[in-house]
Amino acid sequence: METGPDTIPLGVETARLYLRAPLADTDARVVNESIRRSHEELKRWLPFAQDVPTLSETEANLQRAQELYGTGESFRYLIFLRETGTFVGTVSLFGIDWDVPKAEIGYWLDSTHTGRGYMTEAVEAVVRFGFAQFDFKRIEIRCESTNEGSRLIPERLGFQLEGMLRNEDLSADGMRLTDTAVYGLLPGELRPLAT
Repeated sequence: METGPDTIPLGVETARLYLRAPLADTDARVVNESIRRSHEELKRWLPFAQDVPTLSETEANLQRAQELYGTGESFRYLIFLRETGTFVGTVSLFGIDWDVPKAEIGYWLDSTHTGRGYMTEAVEAVVRFGFAQFDFKRIEIRCESTNEGSRLIPERLGFQLEGMLRNEDLSADGMRLTDTAVYGLLPGELRPLAT
């Protein structure tokens, strides 16, 4: 698939949120501060958050995300509140298989912004974008079976729990085996959020 900044929109808007592709030089500080603030929660579920990253590590990570966006290998969006411009998290389309075509969605939220439905709203927008922009035939969300907060998002949006992969992965800290919940959504199955 031919993609790049000229062919793929760099931003998506919802009622309360603005999602846009990262800009490493301008976004690194706010993303790094958010990871630091949310570290205790994030490290429970995400391998990348086991150690608090330095500012330069966050900048390099965002630079890599920009590169992958340009090649069509993955599409990461930083999530901002439309009213204030406050950064609240990230949502990504990754693991893309252009032959099918299909993708997986991953996400994390700043712990000071949980409980307001922001991530569900962001994931809904990215699902709509993926189906409309890329004609995906399937979108998946995978998460650790015990991550109830993460599992609520696909369940609210009409994803089907397609299976539980037992002893499929290691915990974020690499210390124990975990089960992975696999959710799938096909075109036309999205359950819209109440407005």
